Amino acid sequence: MSEIGPPHPREGSKDDSKPPDNIQETVAPTDPTFIDSKQKRIRQNIEEFEQLFAVDEEAYNQPTTTKKELWSYYLYYNGDNGVGPGSYTQALFQWALNGAGFQPGTNPPKPCTSSSPCVVPWAGGTRSTASVMLIANGLCFTFMTVMFVWLGSAADYGSFGRWLLLALTVVCWILQYGMMAIRHPTQWPAAMGLYVVAYIAYGATLVFYAAVFPRLARYTPHVRKAREEDLKDGKISQQDNVSTAHSNIGYLLTLVINLSVLLPLQNNTYSNNLALCLTNSYWVILGLWWFLFQQNRPGPKIPKGSNYATIGFKQVWLALREIRSLPQTFLYLLAFFLLADGLNTTGSLVTIIQNGVVEFNFLQITYLGIAQACCSIASTFGFWYIQKYFKLRTKPMFLVTNFFSVFIPFWGMLGLWTKKIGYHNKWEFYFYNIIFGLFQAPYYAYSQTMISELMPRGYDNMFFALFGITNRAKAFRQSSIIGPNVVQAIINDTEDNWMGFPFLFAICAAAMIGIIFVDIEKGRSDARKFAEERKISRVAAESGLSEDDLIKRAADGGLSAGQDVAPEDGVSAH
Repeated sequence: MSEIGPPHPREGSKDDSKPPDNIQETVAPTDPTFIDSKQKRIRQNIEEFEQLFAVDEEAYNQPTTTKKELWSYYLYYNGDNGVGPGSYTQALFQWALNGAGFQPGTNPPKPCTSSSPCVVPWAGGTRSTASVMLIANGLCFTFMTVMFVWLGSAADYGSFGRWLLLALTVVCWILQYGMMAIRHPTQWPAAMGLYVVAYIAYGATLVFYAAVFPRLARYTPHVRKAREEDLKDGKISQQDNVSTAHSNIGYLLTLVINLSVLLPLQNNTYSNNLALCLTNSYWVILGLWWFLFQQNRPGPKIPKGSNYATIGFKQVWLALREIRSLPQTFLYLLAFFLLADGLNTTGSLVTIIQNGVVEFNFLQITYLGIAQACCSIASTFGFWYIQKYFKLRTKPMFLVTNFFSVFIPFWGMLGLWTKKIGYHNKWEFYFYNIIFGLFQAPYYAYSQTMISELMPRGYDNMFFALFGITNRAKAFRQSSIIGPNVVQAIINDTEDNWMGFPFLFAICAAAMIGIIFVDIEKGRSDARKFAEERKISRVAAESGLSEDDLIKRAADGGLSAGQDVAPEDGVSAH
């Protein structure tokens, strides 16, 4: 790699100590006023950011990722697959809700059927059961938003993130076991509470666990040799696909194992609760190994004048103020917020309709899940193979999955005009789960790789917290902010679940258009500059140069990503 220092003389040159005038003019402006102004701006940025973003001077001494550690990461992802909190728990909650509900306008009240409107007593009146489900999902997201902003950035410091993930995981495990106590429709308020809290904990585990990925991948042996180039070569994307595949394999194995309970106990009303117990136990057994084999990679100490309770809000506010510095990153976050919000709400709405059509039969739900899981595993490896064979970048592969994210609500919208298609028939839910499996498993992998490429190095948890607000991570199909609030109001007003699909189709289509305009190369370059200007102290610690000298060089345009920094004698300091 090149060094920053005085030019070295070359043979055959009359005077190589000075570059030609025309080249010097193109390298950097020479106006002292301009340079002084730029130095002042850089120093102001550094001072403000160093108050909130401590410098991780020991980052280059972090331990290399071992095979045991990497496989324990995959096993946790395998167990944290979403069958329990994302499928069975929701179905059990909706079963209790519909069992306690009745058809509106009937006196005496008539029980709900799979095709009739259904309401429950709510705040002195009544509300559609589908609307209540979406309200619960909206509550999940509201609390998760506060959690991600409050604790997301704090997880970058010390070992806080490590213990936070452990605490959230244990809470989710306990509440999943607690959900086994739901056996009667009258327990639907308790079921709602358990579902909301368990799903918040589950969603947070996905976000904070995903935040581990960039650092884990960054310190694998081959990545240590070529940090930034691996993003271009797709090596980190490959590891992300592998972790996603493990989650989908876990999803499939969990469902297959549950058949050992659901098939022989088809006529036992408690079989659903036992299946949930088996699902949670699978995660407990596989998830423990990560906490045993994870190596200690502490982040920097919490900066002076900040604390774990407030630094998250300060950092997110400061990050939002930096939109001009990272326009491509924030364009992606905004567009993906709409896409994920639309798709997540669509998945929630389709699941509500699906559970009613199969009459909350866990065996049928398991069969549908198996179809989705098989397609997800095949597509994850299939997309990776296609990307590698044709040497495609992440963005075009991601856009292919985006098209089907738009197609899913479009198909539901057709159900407004015909009963033949549009999620009115059991076969359509197999069709939905196959389409979802084929194109949404790689969607989650590529979305995470995209933000990995666009976020500045050293701000993993902060940007994954923002990403978590927009995405709610893999399998996060029931949690959004705009979709549930708008769609629940539409459904409650019209008493027609299908009236929510046109709105969802519109925001998914608008979001896909926004993602088309994201420039990955420019975004990656902006992220490098962002980190460079705000983490000069780390370079100073590694190179032996003073911060003042580095600030001057950054202002002169002489401190570029990918270069070694040498003291003024031209000797590289490593």
